[in-house]
Amino acid sequence: MELQELRKQQICKLLEITTDTFPRVIAFVDFGNVNHWFSDDDRDENGELLLDSQKLTINLEKLKDTLGSFSTDTRFYYGHNPNNQGSQDFIKATRHIFGKSKVFTKPMQMIRHYLSDGEISNNTREIKTDRGGRYILIPKCNFDVEISVDAVRLAEHYDTFCLLSGDSDFLHLIRYLRTEQKKKSLLVKGGYIQTALATEVELNGKIINAQDLKLYIAEKKQKSGFLRPDLADSQPESTGRTIQRSYKE
Repeated sequence: MELQELRKQQICKLLEITTDTFPRVIAFVDFGNVNHWFSDDDRDENGELLLDSQKLTINLEKLKDTLGSFSTDTRFYYGHNPNNQGSQDFIKATRHIFGKSKVFTKPMQMIRHYLSDGEISNNTREIKTDRGGRYILIPKCNFDVEISVDAVRLAEHYDTFCLLSGDSDFLHLIRYLRTEQKKKSLLVKGGYIQTALATEVELNGKIINAQDLKLYIAEKKQKSGFLRPDLADSQPESTGRTIQRSYKE
């Protein structure tokens, strides 16, 4: 048995997903939510403690392969910053991995957030000032509408709606798909989700904790500004391949 097929069987067994229980799956990735699943973790994908210089991120290739273990199609939704080359490179990389026609993007909006005195000391973003006080710009780009429209439009092509997000705004979509379209649902979430959303999913579906997929979709990275010990007299470590870059702004 090939390694890829064995891995596929392991994932399906772990998640208790079969073609009988959850047939014809399409996965919808709300990456603005997914991107931060492991941001606060102190252990890596193998359960070992992370160093202060390390962080855990989503590996896009692993994510695609993992979802492909039980889904026939994956659709990726994430905003971009037209003024940031890293953001443009990230979208280019996702199109290379998932396919150009499977990646959906639009420009992020930069929302002003005015800082309290307590927030200023912990802030890592550039602080700006206007008559309202000191503020930072926070990128925001929701895809609730786009995902909902596509889920309804493509309903005849799947029996199971798989959503990677914990956003409670999708409650009404999942309810509609269950009651009007007779669809099952798989919700992959990181952290807390509202009780109403969890209850709705469990009526005819399954909730999957992102931590259960950590081994299959996560990888360690060096934090910006940290050097590996063997590079202390050289340059900061490069990710090397654009497709493994993690972008959060």
